[in-house]
Amino acid sequence: MRVRIWASIVVSLFLVSLLAAQVQFGVINGVVIDTSGAALPGATVELTGGDQGGHRTTVTNERGQFTFVGLQSGQYTLNVTLSGFSTYQRLVTLASGRTERLTIELRVGALEETITVTGETPAVDRQRSRRAAPAPRVAPVPPAAAAAPAAAAPPPAHHVVDGRLPPERRYVGPSDTESYDHIEENRFRRADDTPLSTFSIDVDTASYANLRRFLNDGDVPPAGAVRIEELINYFRFDYPQPSAHEPFSITTELTACPWNRKHRLALIGLQGEAPEERDPVARNLVFLIDVSGSMKPQDKLPLVRTAMHMLTDILNRRDRVAIVVYAGSSGLVLPSTSGDQKNRIHEALARLEAGGSTNGAEGVQLAYQVARRNFVHGGVNRVVLATDGDFNVGVTSQSELVELIERERESGIFLSVLGVGTGNLKDSTMEKLADKGNGNYSYLDSVQEAKKVLVREAGGTLDTIAKDVKIQVEFNPREVAAYRLIGYENRVLNREDFNNDRKDAGDIGAGHSVTALYEIVPAGVKVDEADVDPLKYQRETRETWAARSGELMTVKVRYKAPDGQTSKLLSRVLVNRPSAMTPNVGFASAVAEFGMLLRGSPSLGQASFESASARARQFQGEDEDGYREEFIRLVERAASLRWRYSSRESRH
Repeated sequence: MRVRIWASIVVSLFLVSLLAAQVQFGVINGVVIDTSGAALPGATVELTGGDQGGHRTTVTNERGQFTFVGLQSGQYTLNVTLSGFSTYQRLVTLASGRTERLTIELRVGALEETITVTGETPAVDRQRSRRAAPAPRVAPVPPAAAAAPAAAAPPPAHHVVDGRLPPERRYVGPSDTESYDHIEENRFRRADDTPLSTFSIDVDTASYANLRRFLNDGDVPPAGAVRIEELINYFRFDYPQPSAHEPFSITTELTACPWNRKHRLALIGLQGEAPEERDPVARNLVFLIDVSGSMKPQDKLPLVRTAMHMLTDILNRRDRVAIVVYAGSSGLVLPSTSGDQKNRIHEALARLEAGGSTNGAEGVQLAYQVARRNFVHGGVNRVVLATDGDFNVGVTSQSELVELIERERESGIFLSVLGVGTGNLKDSTMEKLADKGNGNYSYLDSVQEAKKVLVREAGGTLDTIAKDVKIQVEFNPREVAAYRLIGYENRVLNREDFNNDRKDAGDIGAGHSVTALYEIVPAGVKVDEADVDPLKYQRETRETWAARSGELMTVKVRYKAPDGQTSKLLSRVLVNRPSAMTPNVGFASAVAEFGMLLRGSPSLGQASFESASARARQFQGEDEDGYREEFIRLVERAASLRWRYSSRESRH
């Protein structure tokens, strides 16, 4: 009996091994990149054919990688698509048991796409979403256009600057209607008259990416587009991690001012707790996406879809995502869905289309309703608005939109804004919405910037670790004749706002760093400002013992926990002992000098593009991501355009 059993086992094993030898499965994998070599997450990869036929679809991960396993030998057709890029197709012959590794390069803008939709966007059809995407539609040619002479052929699609969409692919309306707020630069203030300086922190980075777009296009950004604090805070600095009991650390430094050697430069740096140091929390996200007609160009809705594909790839099963769109009316495209159902989210994003006018307020209201229905206690609850800011139907004034956002943020749901596009960018509107919505404002000028904001720095973009963060600096008149805060002009607060917990202020995300610079006129140095007559009814204030202690200033910071209502106070003292320039203040001062030059600051002193570039290179550091090297190239680019600065006012 035992002999028969063993014989049966041996025969079975032999048959299994024989079958395995006959059918050896293969693998097709690879990476999708752009012409600069940067990985392209969110690309749709379709595989059809083979000896058994069939159809498979996947999406590239944050590294641009894709994999198909368990394939029988045969010939396959591979199609790769990504909004804003050319379609890629090739035949792949797979031998039995082999692995084919591919590197696929997509070129920007080589495929024209016509995007049309009207009215309310319906929910995604699950059956239709399983089929291959249809070929791009061709818009009908109006009779007037048909009679017009043919337009000149656009420049080659390979014309790309730093991975950005080429200028000829980007929207230019009949007139330039971009809007920016006027910035009245902070002036020097005498320490004996105004010893307190109070402001809200700011972690927005939109201004830097936006002016990069201007400079790479060979143009000078309007002065209102240059918010110096956003230029500085685009970069991360080597500040220490906070202690176990505080959400962020505070660093202070004092050195000579590079553009005025009689002055000094004080740095205040806050470093938020790194995401990997924090326990992961669940996220309740609502993508609120503008699909109005102005979002049709390649650097708008197609770029937004790619950005959201990237963000989707880093979500997990604890996260939930919903998609709301708005144009003439608003609609729920995707109900709140678990973050591990990535294909379902990707499919919904892939079918977003643009057309119609813009009722932004209605979309915001619907997005908050969806977010409230899926509120995660103790987690992240955030609406992510992607738009060019062109609100032209419904609630149109900035004040009404701001009031709407202020009312909704009380529910504990924050708002982040992703700005896109050119020609009619409403920068001033989007900056205000993010500010009042307890979120941050980023401008996406490229796929690479989308990856930086939503993948590499997702913790800072999405996960708030401290809200209503305010800084108040008290200067010692015995050591300081005058001071000026560099940047933060639209974040300045009244002195009494610092202790008022009802006053809204900025927020810090996981891993964020915040940097502020003060230019200081030491005591005994002449202050360049209008003379003021001495006061008739007041005497000079009496000094305290602290005034004679050698302290230059005291830095106080108030903040609340993300779900808290009462602020906590931190405090640091900076003594009047200037030191040699460190890499932190060295690079930050180079960025500030660059911003002052772009803005035409009245406090330039001996500032120059050459000195900013040289100091940035001196203190560039390791620069793993290449952001600082790119900054140096932008400074040099701006220097080559300096002849255009004299015509700024006539053009802007």
